Amino acid sequence: MLVQLSVRGDVTVDEVHRWAAGLDALHARIGGYFRRSEPRRRAREYLRGLLAPLERKNGWTLAEQAGELCPDGMQRLLNQADWDADAVRDEVRGFVLEHLGEKDGVLIVDETGFIMKGVRSAGVQRQYTGTSGKIDNCQLGVFLAYASNRGRALIDRELYLPTSWIEDPARRADAKIGEGITFRTKPALARAMLERALAAKLPFRWVTGDEVYGQDPVLRDWLAEQRLSYVLAISYKHRCGPRGQNARTVSAILPEPAWEIRSAGDGAQGLREYACALVSLPGEGADGFDDALLIRRSLTDGERAYYLVHTPANTPQAEIIRAAGARWAIEECFQAAKNEAGLDHYQVRQYLAWYRHITLAMAAAAHLAAVRATAHEKGDADATWSN
Repeated sequence: MLVQLSVRGDVTVDEVHRWAAGLDALHARIGGYFRRSEPRRRAREYLRGLLAPLERKNGWTLAEQAGELCPDGMQRLLNQADWDADAVRDEVRGFVLEHLGEKDGVLIVDETGFIMKGVRSAGVQRQYTGTSGKIDNCQLGVFLAYASNRGRALIDRELYLPTSWIEDPARRADAKIGEGITFRTKPALARAMLERALAAKLPFRWVTGDEVYGQDPVLRDWLAEQRLSYVLAISYKHRCGPRGQNARTVSAILPEPAWEIRSAGDGAQGLREYACALVSLPGEGADGFDDALLIRRSLTDGERAYYLVHTPANTPQAEIIRAAGARWAIEECFQAAKNEAGLDHYQVRQYLAWYRHITLAMAAAAHLAAVRATAHEKGDADATWSN
């Protein structure tokens, strides 16, 4: 298995065999959803290729890694083979739960961009993506991540289809987008994934996401109806207060006496500390729940971030702040899945093929997350994977 493990200390042959056996076990877990032996075998080679130290992980390079002369087999796996990508996704979610699940886990929703050159891949158009920080020709995938003290991993995915695609029969036919697929906003896609997580009975304590999701009242109301705690980012222009009564922008709220220095957990540069204030929003909460505005101020430049909070009464402020800080974990998931598991290395145009590649890349990334979790549990806190 051509995956490199960087770790302080000696790595034994037995450990390498265990890591390889872990991937074999994951493949065995998902193998039943491939109707025939040929795509089932090729899926294993696809996973191995995604984890191999290849500069690019597309049809050609994955085929060469598997000892095949051309990419036809790998392309057939994504475009024509008979297998259930959603069932595989569910198994990946169960695998993540077994290795990372904790009762105080956090579900995180966010999107990432896949920069493209052409115009025929499903959902591609010029649109803003945080991947490049500008309007770019790209596809946008909305993802759900699971994070706990044991690690984090992507567990669900949806491709965002702009109205320019939904309303164009020719483009839909070319990308094989089914007739039953309608336009859904990013928050609506997030809700569909959260509904699946609830149905699967994932253990979690919080839902968090950026402004795209925090600004959506329909999503917030649904979360409240489900009696789910959330910490969702909002714009400084967001107006809040009792509905219909003198709502004001959050930037006008100045809780100067209430600032406290709090930790939002570890980040890439170490411990992240901010000045934080929690302001009650009376009149908006459901029975037994409090609604509040969390304001977080940078200790270096004074920049503020704002979050709407919905949580059971008397939840400690420190817990709310750490939940807000957990949102960065999905960015780490994106970076790891792209750099280590080829999440953005695909060359497919069809709608279903996108889901199939992304699902297999999520499976490969989940395997790495499980390996990291095992290494940390054994006291090897410096274990990292690299290609």
